[in-house]
Amino acid sequence: MKGHIRRRGERSWELKFDTDPDPLTGKRITKYRSLRGTRKEAETELARLIVSIADGAYTDPSKVTLGEFLDRWETWAATQVSAKTLERYKELARHHVRPHLGTARLQRLKTVNFAELYGKLQSPKPGGAGLAPRTVGHIHRLLHRIFSQAQKWDLLTNNSVALAEPPAVAQTEIEILTPEEIKDILDALRSPPPKPGRNSEPHRLYMAAVIGLATGMRRGEIVALRWSDIDLEAGKIRVDRSLEQTDAGLAFKAPKTKAGRRTITVPLSVVTELRRHWRQQQEQRLMLGLGKGGSDELVLALPDTAPWPPDSLTTAWAKTVASLKLPKVTLHALRHTHASQLIAAGVDVVTVSRRLGHSKPSVTLNVYAHLFDNPDERASEVVEEALAKALAPAT
Repeated sequence: MKGHIRRRGERSWELKFDTDPDPLTGKRITKYRSLRGTRKEAETELARLIVSIADGAYTDPSKVTLGEFLDRWETWAATQVSAKTLERYKELARHHVRPHLGTARLQRLKTVNFAELYGKLQSPKPGGAGLAPRTVGHIHRLLHRIFSQAQKWDLLTNNSVALAEPPAVAQTEIEILTPEEIKDILDALRSPPPKPGRNSEPHRLYMAAVIGLATGMRRGEIVALRWSDIDLEAGKIRVDRSLEQTDAGLAFKAPKTKAGRRTITVPLSVVTELRRHWRQQQEQRLMLGLGKGGSDELVLALPDTAPWPPDSLTTAWAKTVASLKLPKVTLHALRHTHASQLIAAGVDVVTVSRRLGHSKPSVTLNVYAHLFDNPDERASEVVEEALAKALAPAT
Protein backbone atom coordinates (compact mmCIF):
# COMPACT_ATOMS: atom_id res chain seq x y z
CA MET A 1 0.00 0.00 0.00
CA LYS A 2 1.51 3.32 -1.12
CA GLY A 3 1.48 6.85 0.17
CA HIS A 4 3.14 10.15 -0.73
CA ILE A 5 3.74 13.50 0.94
CA ARG A 6 3.79 16.82 -0.89
CA ARG A 7 4.56 20.21 0.60
CA ARG A 8 1.71 22.71 0.20
CA GLY A 9 3.14 25.63 2.18
CA GLU A 10 5.62 26.53 4.87
CA ARG A 11 4.03 24.16 7.42
CA SER A 12 1.32 22.51 5.33
CA TRP A 13 1.43 19.09 3.69
CA GLU A 14 -0.76 17.04 1.41
CA LEU A 15 -0.93 13.33 2.22
CA LYS A 16 -1.84 11.07 -0.68
CA PHE A 17 -2.68 7.42 -0.02
CA ASP A 18 -4.73 4.52 -1.38
CA THR A 19 -7.58 2.86 0.47
CA ASP A 20 -9.10 -0.57 -0.08
CA PRO A 21 -10.30 -1.26 -3.66
CA ASP A 22 -13.77 -0.24 -4.75
CA PRO A 23 -15.93 -3.40 -4.32
CA LEU A 24 -17.58 -2.83 -7.74
CA THR A 25 -14.67 -1.85 -9.98
CA GLY A 26 -11.77 -3.40 -8.09
CA LYS A 27 -9.80 -0.17 -8.51
CA ARG A 28 -7.98 1.36 -5.57
CA ILE A 29 -9.45 4.60 -4.26
CA THR A 30 -7.01 7.47 -3.77
CA LYS A 31 -7.56 9.76 -0.82
CA TYR A 32 -6.00 13.07 0.11
CA ARG A 33 -5.53 14.60 3.53
CA SER A 34 -4.10 18.00 4.47
CA LEU A 35 -2.00 18.46 7.59
CA ARG A 36 -0.33 21.46 9.24
CA GLY A 37 2.89 20.78 11.14
CA THR A 38 6.39 19.48 10.56
CA ARG A 39 7.41 16.96 7.91
CA LYS A 40 8.03 14.41 10.65
CA GLU A 41 4.46 14.85 11.89
CA ALA A 42 3.20 14.45 8.32
CA GLU A 43 5.23 11.24 7.88
CA THR A 44 3.90 9.90 11.19
CA GLU A 45 0.30 10.63 10.23
CA LEU A 46 0.72 9.06 6.77
CA ALA A 47 2.21 5.93 8.35
CA ARG A 48 -0.71 5.78 10.79
CA LEU A 49 -3.23 6.06 7.96
CA ILE A 50 -1.55 3.31 5.94
CA VAL A 51 -1.45 0.98 8.94
CA SER A 52 -5.10 1.70 9.79
CA ILE A 53 -6.11 0.85 6.21
CA ALA A 54 -4.13 -2.39 6.31
CA ASP A 55 -5.78 -3.29 9.62
CA GLY A 56 -9.24 -2.38 8.34
CA ALA A 57 -9.53 0.41 10.90
CA TYR A 58 -9.51 3.38 8.49
CA THR A 59 -12.58 5.61 8.64
CA ASP A 60 -13.51 8.36 6.24
CA PRO A 61 -13.25 11.68 8.17
CA SER A 62 -16.67 12.75 6.91
CA LYS A 63 -18.19 9.78 8.70
CA VAL A 64 -16.34 10.14 12.02
CA THR A 65 -18.67 10.71 14.97
CA LEU A 66 -17.87 12.95 17.89
CA GLY A 67 -17.66 9.88 20.11
CA GLU A 68 -15.13 8.23 17.82
CA PHE A 69 -13.07 11.40 17.63
CA LEU A 70 -13.19 11.74 21.43
CA ASP A 71 -11.56 8.32 21.74
CA ARG A 72 -8.69 9.46 19.55
CA TRP A 73 -8.48 12.91 21.17
CA GLU A 74 -8.33 11.49 24.70
CA THR A 75 -5.42 9.24 23.69
CA TRP A 76 -3.60 12.31 22.35
CA ALA A 77 -4.55 14.48 25.35
CA ALA A 78 -2.94 11.94 27.69
CA THR A 79 0.42 13.16 26.38
CA GLN A 80 -0.48 16.86 26.71
CA VAL A 81 -2.12 17.37 30.12
CA SER A 82 -1.72 16.05 33.64
CA ALA A 83 -3.42 12.83 34.73
CA LYS A 84 -5.76 14.80 37.00
CA THR A 85 -6.81 17.14 34.19
CA LEU A 86 -7.33 14.23 31.78
CA GLU A 87 -9.43 12.44 34.38
CA ARG A 88 -11.67 15.51 34.68
CA TYR A 89 -11.91 15.86 30.87
CA LYS A 90 -12.98 12.23 30.51
CA GLU A 91 -15.53 12.60 33.30
CA LEU A 92 -17.16 15.64 31.67
CA ALA A 93 -17.18 13.97 28.25
CA ARG A 94 -18.54 10.67 29.57
CA HIS A 95 -21.43 12.20 31.51
CA HIS A 96 -22.36 15.31 29.55
CA VAL A 97 -21.06 15.15 25.98
CA ARG A 98 -21.15 11.56 24.74
CA PRO A 99 -24.77 10.84 25.82
CA HIS A 100 -26.08 13.87 23.90
CA LEU A 101 -23.77 14.33 20.90
CA GLY A 102 -21.57 11.25 20.80
CA THR A 103 -23.31 9.63 17.82
CA ALA A 104 -23.46 12.84 15.75
CA ARG A 105 -21.00 13.16 12.88
CA LEU A 106 -18.19 15.52 13.78
CA GLN A 107 -18.42 17.54 10.55
CA ARG A 108 -22.18 18.03 10.83
CA LEU A 109 -22.27 19.57 14.30
CA LYS A 110 -23.19 23.26 14.24
CA THR A 111 -23.05 26.07 16.78
CA VAL A 112 -26.76 25.68 17.48
CA ASN A 113 -26.18 22.09 18.63
CA PHE A 114 -23.89 23.30 21.39
CA ALA A 115 -26.21 26.14 22.37
CA GLU A 116 -29.00 23.57 22.76
CA LEU A 117 -26.69 21.27 24.74
CA TYR A 118 -25.78 24.03 27.21
CA GLY A 119 -29.45 24.82 27.73
CA LYS A 120 -30.32 21.17 28.32
CA LEU A 121 -27.46 20.69 30.77
CA GLN A 122 -28.62 23.70 32.83
CA SER A 123 -32.31 22.69 32.84
CA PRO A 124 -33.57 21.23 36.12
CA LYS A 125 -33.89 17.48 36.53
CA PRO A 126 -35.48 15.20 35.46
CA GLY A 127 -35.60 16.76 31.98
CA GLY A 128 -32.15 18.29 32.20
CA ALA A 129 -28.96 17.70 34.12
CA GLY A 130 -29.35 20.59 36.55
CA LEU A 131 -25.72 21.65 36.18
CA ALA A 132 -24.38 24.93 37.53
CA PRO A 133 -23.35 27.58 34.96
CA ARG A 134 -19.72 27.21 36.04
CA THR A 135 -19.75 23.48 35.23
CA VAL A 136 -21.34 24.11 31.83
CA GLY A 137 -18.58 26.64 31.24
CA HIS A 138 -16.01 23.91 31.89
CA ILE A 139 -17.76 21.70 29.32
CA HIS A 140 -17.76 24.55 26.79
CA ARG A 141 -14.00 25.08 27.20
CA LEU A 142 -13.40 21.34 26.83
CA LEU A 143 -15.44 21.18 23.61
CA HIS A 144 -13.67 24.26 22.28
CA ARG A 145 -10.32 22.58 22.85
CA ILE A 146 -11.49 19.33 21.25
CA PHE A 147 -12.82 21.01 18.12
CA SER A 148 -9.74 23.24 17.85
CA GLN A 149 -7.64 20.10 17.71
CA ALA A 150 -9.92 18.57 15.09
CA GLN A 151 -9.42 21.73 13.07
CA LYS A 152 -5.63 21.49 13.45
CA TRP A 153 -5.79 17.89 12.25
CA ASP A 154 -7.77 19.12 9.20
CA LEU A 155 -10.88 17.14 10.07
CA LEU A 156 -12.86 20.41 10.22
CA THR A 157 -12.67 23.68 8.32
CA ASN A 158 -13.86 25.75 11.30
CA ASN A 159 -14.55 25.44 15.00
CA SER A 160 -18.31 25.45 15.43
CA VAL A 161 -17.97 25.66 19.23
CA ALA A 162 -16.20 29.03 19.02
CA LEU A 163 -19.42 31.01 18.49
CA ALA A 164 -21.44 29.13 21.11
CA GLU A 165 -21.86 31.24 24.24
CA PRO A 166 -21.40 29.53 27.60
CA PRO A 167 -23.69 30.67 30.43
CA ALA A 168 -22.67 33.70 32.46
CA VAL A 169 -21.15 32.85 35.82
CA ALA A 170 -21.77 35.08 38.81
CA GLN A 171 -18.56 36.27 40.42
CA THR A 172 -18.15 34.80 43.90
CA GLU A 173 -16.24 36.67 46.57
CA ILE A 174 -12.99 34.94 47.45
CA GLU A 175 -12.34 33.90 51.03
CA ILE A 176 -9.78 36.02 52.86
CA LEU A 177 -8.90 35.67 56.52
CA THR A 178 -8.71 38.75 58.72
CA PRO A 179 -5.64 39.24 60.97
CA GLU A 180 -7.80 38.23 63.95
CA GLU A 181 -8.93 35.04 62.19
CA ILE A 182 -5.34 34.17 61.24
CA LYS A 183 -4.33 34.49 64.89
CA ASP A 184 -7.28 32.40 66.08
CA ILE A 185 -6.49 29.60 63.63
CA LEU A 186 -2.76 29.49 64.30
CA ASP A 187 -3.23 29.73 68.09
CA ALA A 188 -5.75 26.87 68.05
CA LEU A 189 -3.57 24.64 65.84
CA ARG A 190 -0.40 25.46 67.77
CA SER A 191 -1.96 24.47 71.11
CA PRO A 192 -4.94 22.17 70.48
CA PRO A 193 -6.66 20.38 73.39
CA PRO A 194 -4.22 17.69 74.58
CA LYS A 195 -5.07 14.04 73.99
CA PRO A 196 -5.46 11.79 77.08
CA GLY A 197 -2.07 10.70 78.39
CA ARG A 198 -0.12 13.00 76.04
CA ASN A 199 1.32 16.47 76.31
CA SER A 200 -0.10 19.16 74.10
CA GLU A 201 1.77 19.51 70.80
CA PRO A 202 0.97 21.40 67.60
CA HIS A 203 -1.77 19.92 65.46
CA ARG A 204 -0.45 18.15 62.36
CA LEU A 205 -2.20 20.81 60.27
CA TYR A 206 -0.32 23.63 61.99
CA MET A 207 2.66 23.66 59.62
CA ALA A 208 0.37 23.29 56.60
CA ALA A 209 -1.39 26.47 57.74
CA VAL A 210 1.89 28.30 58.40
CA ILE A 211 3.34 27.36 55.00
CA GLY A 212 0.10 28.17 53.18
CA LEU A 213 -0.22 31.60 54.79
CA ALA A 214 3.48 32.41 54.40
CA THR A 215 3.92 31.34 50.77
CA GLY A 216 0.54 31.06 49.04
CA MET A 217 1.53 27.60 47.80
CA ARG A 218 -1.15 25.28 46.44
CA ARG A 219 -2.12 22.25 48.52
CA GLY A 220 -0.46 19.81 46.09
CA GLU A 221 2.75 21.83 46.30
CA ILE A 222 2.66 21.92 50.10
CA VAL A 223 2.35 18.14 50.53
CA ALA A 224 5.06 17.55 47.90
CA LEU A 225 7.58 19.77 49.72
CA ARG A 226 10.83 18.08 50.80
CA TRP A 227 13.38 19.30 53.30
CA SER A 228 15.86 19.48 50.41
CA ASP A 229 13.57 22.12 48.87
CA ILE A 230 14.07 24.41 51.88
CA ASP A 231 17.14 26.52 52.55
CA LEU A 232 16.71 27.41 56.21
CA GLU A 233 19.84 29.56 56.29
CA ALA A 234 18.71 31.72 53.38
CA GLY A 235 15.01 31.56 54.28
CA LYS A 236 13.94 30.29 50.86
CA ILE A 237 11.58 27.57 49.66
CA ARG A 238 11.97 26.11 46.17
CA VAL A 239 8.79 24.87 44.46
CA ASP A 240 9.49 22.46 41.63
CA ARG A 241 6.88 19.74 41.96
CA SER A 242 3.37 18.94 43.15
CA LEU A 243 1.54 15.85 44.40
CA GLU A 244 -1.36 14.86 42.15
CA GLN A 245 -4.21 12.60 43.24
CA THR A 246 -6.28 10.69 40.69
CA ASP A 247 -8.29 7.47 40.62
CA ALA A 248 -5.05 5.73 39.64
CA GLY A 249 -3.33 6.89 42.84
CA LEU A 250 -0.76 9.48 43.85
CA ALA A 251 2.01 10.82 41.64
CA PHE A 252 4.53 13.64 41.90
CA LYS A 253 4.59 15.91 38.85
CA ALA A 254 6.42 18.97 37.61
CA PRO A 255 4.59 22.33 37.50
CA LYS A 256 2.29 22.85 34.51
CA THR A 257 4.05 26.05 33.48
CA LYS A 258 7.52 27.52 33.77
CA ALA A 259 6.17 30.08 36.24
CA GLY A 260 5.06 27.27 38.54
CA ARG A 261 8.70 26.42 39.25
CA ARG A 262 9.76 29.22 41.59
CA THR A 263 11.65 30.20 44.75
CA ILE A 264 9.77 31.89 47.59
CA THR A 265 11.42 33.89 50.36
CA VAL A 266 9.97 33.43 53.85
CA PRO A 267 10.50 35.55 56.99
CA LEU A 268 12.56 34.56 60.02
CA SER A 269 9.46 33.69 62.07
CA VAL A 270 8.50 31.04 59.53
CA VAL A 271 12.07 29.68 59.41
CA THR A 272 11.91 29.32 63.20
CA GLU A 273 8.70 27.30 62.94
CA LEU A 274 10.20 25.10 60.22
CA ARG A 275 13.22 24.37 62.40
CA ARG A 276 10.96 23.44 65.31
CA HIS A 277 8.88 21.22 63.04
CA TRP A 278 12.02 19.47 61.74
CA ARG A 279 13.15 18.68 65.31
CA GLN A 280 9.71 17.38 66.22
CA GLN A 281 9.61 15.24 63.09
CA GLN A 282 13.01 13.71 63.88
CA GLU A 283 11.89 12.90 67.45
CA GLN A 284 8.78 11.15 66.13
CA ARG A 285 10.82 9.11 63.66
CA LEU A 286 13.16 7.96 66.42
CA MET A 287 10.21 7.01 68.62
CA LEU A 288 8.80 4.92 65.75
CA GLY A 289 12.17 3.29 65.13
CA LEU A 290 12.49 4.83 61.66
CA GLY A 291 15.85 6.47 62.27
CA LYS A 292 16.87 9.98 61.33
CA GLY A 293 15.18 11.31 58.21
CA GLY A 294 17.14 12.45 55.17
CA SER A 295 16.87 15.64 53.14
CA ASP A 296 14.46 14.01 50.69
CA GLU A 297 11.91 13.34 53.44
CA LEU A 298 8.60 15.14 53.07
CA VAL A 299 8.02 18.16 55.27
CA LEU A 300 4.38 17.20 55.72
CA ALA A 301 3.93 13.44 55.67
CA LEU A 302 1.57 10.99 57.31
CA PRO A 303 2.77 9.29 60.52
CA ASP A 304 4.11 6.36 58.48
CA THR A 305 6.09 8.86 56.32
CA ALA A 306 3.81 8.26 53.30
CA PRO A 307 2.74 11.30 51.23
CA TRP A 308 -0.35 13.13 52.47
CA PRO A 309 -2.99 12.88 49.69
CA PRO A 310 -4.21 16.38 48.72
CA ASP A 311 -7.88 15.41 49.02
CA SER A 312 -7.25 13.99 52.49
CA LEU A 313 -5.54 17.23 53.49
CA THR A 314 -8.62 19.21 52.44
CA THR A 315 -10.92 16.82 54.31
CA ALA A 316 -8.75 16.96 57.44
CA TRP A 317 -8.80 20.75 57.30
CA ALA A 318 -12.61 20.91 57.08
CA LYS A 319 -13.04 18.46 59.97
CA THR A 320 -10.50 20.27 62.14
CA VAL A 321 -12.04 23.68 61.49
CA ALA A 322 -15.38 22.28 62.63
CA SER A 323 -14.10 20.37 65.67
CA LEU A 324 -12.02 23.29 66.99
CA LYS A 325 -14.80 25.77 66.18
CA LEU A 326 -12.50 27.85 63.99
CA PRO A 327 -13.54 30.35 61.30
CA LYS A 328 -15.24 28.27 58.59
CA VAL A 329 -12.94 28.84 55.64
CA THR A 330 -11.52 26.43 53.08
CA LEU A 331 -7.89 25.36 52.90
CA HIS A 332 -7.57 27.36 49.66
CA ALA A 333 -8.41 30.52 51.63
CA LEU A 334 -4.84 30.44 52.96
CA ARG A 335 -3.54 31.06 49.42
CA HIS A 336 -6.06 33.87 48.85
CA THR A 337 -5.12 35.41 52.20
CA HIS A 338 -1.42 35.40 51.34
CA ALA A 339 -2.12 37.13 48.02
CA SER A 340 -4.35 39.75 49.67
CA GLN A 341 -1.66 40.56 52.25
CA LEU A 342 0.90 41.18 49.50
CA ILE A 343 -1.50 43.40 47.57
CA ALA A 344 -2.48 45.35 50.69
CA ALA A 345 1.22 45.98 51.35
CA GLY A 346 1.59 47.55 47.89
CA VAL A 347 3.50 44.71 46.24
CA ASP A 348 3.22 45.00 42.44
CA VAL A 349 1.12 42.50 40.47
CA VAL A 350 4.11 40.97 38.66
CA THR A 351 5.78 40.05 41.94
CA VAL A 352 2.53 38.70 43.39
CA SER A 353 2.00 36.64 40.25
CA ARG A 354 5.50 35.16 40.41
CA ARG A 355 5.15 34.30 44.08
CA LEU A 356 1.83 32.52 43.49
CA GLY A 357 3.19 30.67 40.46
CA HIS A 358 0.61 32.06 38.04
CA SER A 359 1.42 31.61 34.35
CA LYS A 360 1.15 35.39 33.78
CA PRO A 361 0.14 38.53 35.71
CA SER A 362 -3.21 38.71 33.91
CA VAL A 363 -4.26 35.54 35.74
CA THR A 364 -3.52 37.25 39.05
CA LEU A 365 -5.50 40.33 38.00
CA ASN A 366 -8.48 38.22 36.96
CA VAL A 367 -8.69 36.80 40.47
CA TYR A 368 -7.59 39.73 42.64
CA ALA A 369 -8.24 42.87 40.58
CA HIS A 370 -10.77 44.17 43.11
CA LEU A 371 -8.10 44.16 45.84
CA PHE A 372 -5.76 46.56 44.09
CA ASP A 373 -6.12 50.27 44.83
CA ASN A 374 -7.50 52.44 42.08
CA PRO A 375 -4.45 52.74 39.79
CA ASP A 376 -5.77 55.88 38.15
CA GLU A 377 -5.81 57.73 41.44
CA ARG A 378 -2.19 56.74 42.12
CA ALA A 379 -1.26 57.76 38.56
CA SER A 380 -2.74 61.18 39.21
CA GLU A 381 -0.63 61.53 42.37
CA VAL A 382 2.54 60.61 40.46
CA VAL A 383 1.77 63.19 37.75
CA GLU A 384 1.09 65.80 40.42
CA GLU A 385 4.46 65.14 42.04
CA ALA A 386 6.22 65.46 38.69
CA LEU A 387 4.44 68.54 37.32
CA ALA A 388 3.31 70.55 40.33
CA LYS A 389 6.36 72.80 40.40
CA ALA A 390 6.59 73.12 36.64
CA LEU A 391 2.95 74.18 36.32
CA ALA A 392 3.02 76.63 39.20
CA PRO A 393 2.80 80.25 37.97
CA ALA A 394 6.02 82.19 38.01
CA THR A 395 6.32 84.71 40.79
